[in-house]
Amino acid sequence: MKLNTTYQDNNYPIIVEHGAINQLQDFTQSYDQSFFIIDETVYQHFKDKIDHFISVNHAHKIIIPSGEQTKSFNYFHEIAEHILSFQITRNTAIIAIGGGATGDFAGFIAASVLRGVSFIQVPTTILAHDSSIGGKVGINSQHGKNLIGAFYRPKAVIYDLDFLTTLPYSEVLSGYAEVYKHALLNGQEDTSNIEQHFPNKEVLASLDDIETYIYKGIETKLNIVVNDEKEQGMRKFLNLGHTFGHAIEYKYKIPHGHAVMIGIVYQFIVSNQILKTTYDIDHYLNYLESLGYPINIIKELEFDDIYQYMLLDKKNNQDGIQMVLMKSLGHAVVEHVNKSTHLAAFNELQSKIK
Repeated sequence: MKLNTTYQDNNYPIIVEHGAINQLQDFTQSYDQSFFIIDETVYQHFKDKIDHFISVNHAHKIIIPSGEQTKSFNYFHEIAEHILSFQITRNTAIIAIGGGATGDFAGFIAASVLRGVSFIQVPTTILAHDSSIGGKVGINSQHGKNLIGAFYRPKAVIYDLDFLTTLPYSEVLSGYAEVYKHALLNGQEDTSNIEQHFPNKEVLASLDDIETYIYKGIETKLNIVVNDEKEQGMRKFLNLGHTFGHAIEYKYKIPHGHAVMIGIVYQFIVSNQILKTTYDIDHYLNYLESLGYPINIIKELEFDDIYQYMLLDKKNNQDGIQMVLMKSLGHAVVEHVNKSTHLAAFNELQSKIK
């Protein structure tokens, strides 16, 4: 399967299929130098395949730690200086092979050295079906997640579904959150379909037909970001669940998707309070539990900690904390939410956990 962005210029292909990495050389052969920035866990699983492409491309290999720990100033400085030591030119390519954190980090390196060199995404997780599309790159600050970064489009996204076969279930859960989020943004029919297709942990762990839902999620995100690349309007809807989710992810160091799923339930509570919707909160919590999300962590959260991180969210403006809420499934809106409403929603969320 292949998609193409439809910006006015500087478009890029998105290839989603088993064995897609075999097409990587078509995109790298014209560069003077190439640097593969690779998640260490992915490299352990696919060392022979990755080393083959590095050899064919006469490229440089940089192995980085897995996860968010890489997205720091220290790693940014170390890797940027290392790459610059090779006397690169603007005809240099940086290829990210890994999950969302690897793509964010490598993309920010590419956007920064020489004020921008070419960048190719090779996502290896379900979660990265979301983060690899749309051109957001960056690193974390001590004040919060993804507060330092840029909008920087890749030259291509090569999504080889073979990488998904080695994912631990925790990574499957983390990625599924963004797939589910896209279904919510599409509406009731898509939400019902995905809930029925993946009703429990056993089915989701099998990844039965997951490529169909990944592809649909990519289409959903593309339809939004092509029309609002710099997040001035509807692209904000993609932050569904992320205001609360990023806060607990950063404070309590739980996987991104686990935090976003809890954030999605939280926004349903807020929606019920200020938009007068009638979402069945127990339905969503029961669904999370049936899939194996660790919802018991909700009992451990402290409101003041979460609220302080929400105040630092980059989507806020002078009027306060902005949240994406679902007026109805398929109909997202952005609302400012005051502290008393947050506290009431937080207390209700915790009261639902037995």
